Amino acid sequence: MALVEHEVAVIGAGPAGLAVAAVLTQQGFSAVVVDKADAVGSAWRSHYERLRLHTERALSGLPGMPIPRKHGKWVPRAGVVEYLEEYARRHQLRLRLSTPVDHIERESAAWKLVTPSGPLTVAAVVIATGYNHTPQLPDWPGSISFAGELIHSARYRTAAPFRGRDVLVVGTGNSGAEIAVDLADGGARRVRVAVRTPPNILRREVLGVSSQRLGVLLRHAPVAIVDPIASVVARLTVGDLTPYGLRPSPRGTYTRAREGQIPILDVGFIDALKQGRVTVVPAVRGFDGRDVLLEGGDRIQPDAVIAATGYVRGLERLVGSLGVLNDRGLPLVHGAATHPSAPGLHFIGFSNPISGNLRELALDARRIAKALRTVRLTAPPSAASFRHGADPDGS
Repeated sequence: MALVEHEVAVIGAGPAGLAVAAVLTQQGFSAVVVDKADAVGSAWRSHYERLRLHTERALSGLPGMPIPRKHGKWVPRAGVVEYLEEYARRHQLRLRLSTPVDHIERESAAWKLVTPSGPLTVAAVVIATGYNHTPQLPDWPGSISFAGELIHSARYRTAAPFRGRDVLVVGTGNSGAEIAVDLADGGARRVRVAVRTPPNILRREVLGVSSQRLGVLLRHAPVAIVDPIASVVARLTVGDLTPYGLRPSPRGTYTRAREGQIPILDVGFIDALKQGRVTVVPAVRGFDGRDVLLEGGDRIQPDAVIAATGYVRGLERLVGSLGVLNDRGLPLVHGAATHPSAPGLHFIGFSNPISGNLRELALDARRIAKALRTVRLTAPPSAASFRHGADPDGS
């Protein structure tokens, strides 16, 4: 049998990876966190500066360490980064940073992580590389020759470079909505948002009660119950935005959430629409020189286009040969469950629940640790992978 260096390798040093590594470490596992970045929380470090958690601080802490009160109810981007750094230190996590994993493969009864610095052999793997992993830029006709500036929202940091400019934001997820508001607040001359499918919108909180708490309450309720409730809440708190160019969503909030489309949790977008600081235009269908071509035949000439068009999971290279992904590139199993063809391989952080991603991945971290503990306790004596792992760190 292959020499096992650690019992568990966690791929990804974001919140999900750190959470599961912390729980495993607390329960006596030899676990190592592997990440291509040179610091924990790399995705949070690169987000736009305006970003804050859309979930309450009190409901967003990882296992074993709440988020400090000093960061407020809605934790800012920098506060999340600070928290993740302290979390890794507090739990004394083993980190192997600046180590990209090319792919993983099954080797006897163990797993081998193939990296540029050599293979890493472990008994079990938890993949926590993130739901928003690889920026997705549509292949719009003519986009390569667009005379203006075209970037994905992943490259957006602040409104400063766009001050005094005409900007089109494509997409109305939370990132698109917040970037549009940031641009309007930050001095862009004109801000338009291109909308293909009208989004579901909820206030982040009403009378001090967050939408997340409603999501937690209804997390496991049937779609037939949640969608009508969310519709009533939206109608009472958001109102009809049709006069401002935004028609009601054709599908329910929970229905779309189960498809990975989380509603906009409003932090100023509604007011910006009503005040005319942000206007809505039809979806983009292509580019022609200086022109952006819109559905319906209109042409506009923005100075810059920011594509808030989402991300893909990017798991195909890592595990695509193992038969554990569906046709959307998402894991067929998640959390404590493992696929029959891949024992000891877990995924965490690849859902987008209405009850809050950080809250749910904290729960999943504990479930995964419990599942691995069960395997360790029931493993036959020959399964040395969970009993006598050779730890190169000497611990």
